[in-house]
Amino acid sequence: MTTETDALPEATRTAETATEQLRDALGPLKDRELVAERLLESSARHSFDPDTELDWDAPLVDGKWFWPPELLSLYDTPLWRRMSEEQRIELSRHEAAALASIGIWFEVILMQLLVRHIYDKPLGSAHVGYALTEIADECRHSKMFARMVAKSGSPAYPVSGLHHNLARVLKTVSTTPGSFACTLLGEEILDYMQRLTFPDERVQPLVRGVTRIHVVEEARHVRYAREELRRQMVTCPRWEAGLTRLSSGEAARVFSQAFVNPAVYSRVGLDRREAVAQVRASGHRREVMQAGARRLTDFLDEIGVLRGVGRKLWVSSGLLAK
Repeated sequence: MTTETDALPEATRTAETATEQLRDALGPLKDRELVAERLLESSARHSFDPDTELDWDAPLVDGKWFWPPELLSLYDTPLWRRMSEEQRIELSRHEAAALASIGIWFEVILMQLLVRHIYDKPLGSAHVGYALTEIADECRHSKMFARMVAKSGSPAYPVSGLHHNLARVLKTVSTTPGSFACTLLGEEILDYMQRLTFPDERVQPLVRGVTRIHVVEEARHVRYAREELRRQMVTCPRWEAGLTRLSSGEAARVFSQAFVNPAVYSRVGLDRREAVAQVRASGHRREVMQAGARRLTDFLDEIGVLRGVGRKLWVSSGLLAK
């Protein structure tokens, strides 16, 4: 006698089994409202106003870096070894401005994705309340980054037109799990670098203050996104989980390309093509980027995002080792 399960196509049974195994492996999900209530309590205790928290009138300190040298894209390349100390510090000024510019780009994308996420949710819930709190945080962060760039004397570095318009498509068509996967991609690698920056006494005090505020407040944002992505990967339809694997892999590829704007090299008197080629060939740079992504890729692997073609895209991005 043929049962209903026996009649299912093999691929469907395999997908359903994989989903059941994932649910078993992840265990019970945390209560969404309880998570949000705790994050709201933390926000009430540990939120900052950068306009009053930081000394924007203090002069920049001569000889201080704007980003730790080991985190700069050209560090330990042949080109780096030919650069003077002054030129290296100047590169740090422009790369810090480029990273802040990318940060603003990501914050704006994130705010729009969060608004889409809560549009159909109960407006009085703690889950929506925390999303609105996070949006307020991101508004302050974007203003803070822009003010830091202006204070440094560096120009802003907008992303390429291609990446700008790819993000426009993402904001329009992204599913909920895809949105939170991309959110974490934008948050966690920068967070890794900022955690190394704010205690580094070689770095400008203003940059250290900016990164300290961002690290403290961003920790809540990461917790919120992780909990929701975990929930979505267990409860979403199979097609949506599959799309999330692909879209996050493509986002990783775009992110790794956009992470440093090649225009910074021209600004400090370097040959742009030579600099880009040496960054791409740099084993140190690859290790830095993979270390920055490791907590994220471990988490995504745990919840079933790094599978199939999506995993191959992550590998091709350089953020995940083979």
